[in-house]
Amino acid sequence: MTEQDSSAPGTEYADTLFSDDLPATDSRSGYRGTSAAKAVGISYRQLDYWDRTALVQPSVRGASGSGTQRLYSFRDVLVLKLVKSLLDIGVSLQQIRTAIDELRASGINELAGITLMSDGARVYLCTTHDEVIDLLGRGQGVFGIAVGKALREVEATLAQINADSVSEMDELSSRRERKRAVS
Repeated sequence: MTEQDSSAPGTEYADTLFSDDLPATDSRSGYRGTSAAKAVGISYRQLDYWDRTALVQPSVRGASGSGTQRLYSFRDVLVLKLVKSLLDIGVSLQQIRTAIDELRASGINELAGITLMSDGARVYLCTTHDEVIDLLGRGQGVFGIAVGKALREVEATLAQINADSVSEMDELSSRRERKRAVS
């Protein structure tokens, strides 16, 4: 699926970082910020910062004022996991932003088949065995993050957390409207 396909039915991921065949999800359900942060192993404050600075934003529903909850898709949680993994091995947030932008621009089509590599300062994309060998041939030690492994970890963690429906999330807004109507 490409960005040109964004008007086609069933393209809930058209504007997201990756466009491969991740598990199908309901575009109106997702994981609350606290659940997404817990699944990835980051604080809610860190999640909020990454959203406000547009590093990783929720694709199901963003925060739109007091009382609304962000809802993150499975894919969003996976990208959060990748960012966290890169931070854990010492890559700067600025380099991660650049890497995420490059991945978006290159239109990666098979997320589970790629590996991200880093020497602690730069991030490399490896899609074939030859590329990995080429990177290691430069004589610098690198760290690898197998995206397929991160995908399975996120999938296993989120399987234990119930997704929240947008209509359930709007319950607080409905109560506020009823209270205003009575007043």
